[in-house]
Amino acid sequence: MEKRVLGVLAAGVAVSLLLGGQSVAAPEQQAVQRIQPDPLLMFPSNPAQADWAAVARDREAKAQVRAQARQQGVGAQAALPYQEKEAAGTSGANNTPATAEHIAGFGTRGNANPKVVLTGDLKPDDTIPTLPPFAETNDAIGLASDTGVGGDRQAVRTSGTIGDGPHGSAGDGTGDVDFYRIAGGASGVTFTARTSTPTGDLNTFLALFDADGGMWAVSGDAGGSTDSAITFTIPPGRDFYLMVGSDPFGVPRDPKTPGTGDGVATEGPYELGITSGRSRGDLDYYSFDLRAGDVLGASVAGGGTRLAVYDPAGREVFGSMQDLTSIFAVDSPMPGGGNAVVDFVAPRDGRYRLGVEAGEGGPYDIKLEAFRPGTETAPRGSVHTIFLDFDGARVNTAIYGSGGGIRDLSPLSSFLPRWGLTAGDERALITAIIATVRENIERDMVAKGTNPRFAVRILNSRDHADPWGQPNVSRVVVGGSVAETGIGTIGIAQSIDAGNFGREETALVLLDEISAPAGPAWSLNSYIRPESDRIAFIGRAVGNITSHEAGHMSGSWYTNRLNDLQGVMDPGGNPAVMFAVGPDGVGGTADDPDLDFIEEELSPSEGFTGIEDTVNRTAWAFVRGTG
Repeated sequence: MEKRVLGVLAAGVAVSLLLGGQSVAAPEQQAVQRIQPDPLLMFPSNPAQADWAAVARDREAKAQVRAQARQQGVGAQAALPYQEKEAAGTSGANNTPATAEHIAGFGTRGNANPKVVLTGDLKPDDTIPTLPPFAETNDAIGLASDTGVGGDRQAVRTSGTIGDGPHGSAGDGTGDVDFYRIAGGASGVTFTARTSTPTGDLNTFLALFDADGGMWAVSGDAGGSTDSAITFTIPPGRDFYLMVGSDPFGVPRDPKTPGTGDGVATEGPYELGITSGRSRGDLDYYSFDLRAGDVLGASVAGGGTRLAVYDPAGREVFGSMQDLTSIFAVDSPMPGGGNAVVDFVAPRDGRYRLGVEAGEGGPYDIKLEAFRPGTETAPRGSVHTIFLDFDGARVNTAIYGSGGGIRDLSPLSSFLPRWGLTAGDERALITAIIATVRENIERDMVAKGTNPRFAVRILNSRDHADPWGQPNVSRVVVGGSVAETGIGTIGIAQSIDAGNFGREETALVLLDEISAPAGPAWSLNSYIRPESDRIAFIGRAVGNITSHEAGHMSGSWYTNRLNDLQGVMDPGGNPAVMFAVGPDGVGGTADDPDLDFIEEELSPSEGFTGIEDTVNRTAWAFVRGTG
């Protein structure tokens, strides 16, 4: 039962939840922790205990930097305009993938244009009920207004006013907020909540809480506006509570008690829409031709709020009701800034489709762009290098979140005694780690044949001179601790980078938690017995975590840990999976599985839908440069 509950929590849920929600960091490590990276980049992480104010600030700052970099990198080629043929205010002409309107001339072949500005119109969905504003007071979790979403409703529209309750500027001045209940139902529900403020001065702020007051997500200025949006998956049988307040970060000190805010910010009316799943009204589909390795990005603004990509076989391969492009590499040229953003790497030539599957209705704009992988556009003949650094390293941890700085990380050798190993075992352990990484990232990609032009160079600090700092070199530092970095995690990537455009990034695999004394689920020592092959087990476990972080940097999101498939990109929550512990519960024995990059469902906890081909994303992230 415990495992099932953990598996449906937010992406990368910390194994610490096995201990009732306590942090994995020891008390002395908590005292020095200064950095709150984005939970979606961490393995494992605990979104309920994240400093979401810091996450929101960091996402906004990174989004601005990436937007500036993208603007500077925009080429001179004008985008191809495309206007939806279905008349505005009507539906039925392009409502299915089979009847998709084809966009000729888009793509990366020959004289095709890799950029399209698509304009269309969704007929408003008249099946969505509009509820009148709920009565005050609804300023706390126990007073939340019931939306019915997750119960008998798939979507709802309502409105309200921040400042009209007893805690606004006309009341006690602690700050008015409105709470809404959303249920997970019998099977869980993925929803998106969006505010709009067509009149007034209100700058909205959204926060999402569980019944105990734990905060799981926040949203401030969505798309650079004064509106806000949150996408989240609620586990089955649980209720979550959406708070509408005002920026800057107007969250009560105790969300279970009214009147515990820190004062009045902006006030005024707002409109709130909550949707789950596809629209039951108008849907718009468009088709286009891609070639193997094309990296597709699309962002929708205006009346559309959900995008989905379908492959030639009709499978949904990426669906989204959110913009998380702040997690992309700064150098990524992929479009963003809208209500919903998708990214996808085509595994083969064929006709693909893009659907606008939900929205408030009315006009929408889509930026649709296709690119070749970043490594392919590198200088001719160049091969991307992944450098495994076991010797300790100096890392600027500011790349993972605000509050970071230059930190010195201990080498792998410092942690050997904690696993019962000696200095004489270091060479064999490094060999085992390298072998796992090469098998996952190199040999499997060649054997599975997804990309016939696959090329990658995996070097390490034991056998090679340190190439870090040279072009086309990424690194994974295997060493260091929570105390040294200020980051409470086992592993962390710098970005999720479909197409591998940020080719000089750093990931970390910290070793203190996984070398702790036996007992915690995240310690490798908990799975070591007299019959264990220690070096084989530790080498494979650390190699899998290293491959996982490299997988993020080469473009893969988390995959679904709840199904029967186990892959390298599964999130935290059950560390024995990533450690490749077999059915006997003992590491380093004959029944230990081989964990690989595979094709499986995207993690529902991240708010995405569809099938993710992590093999293909990884394989096409590494291509010999053609210049």
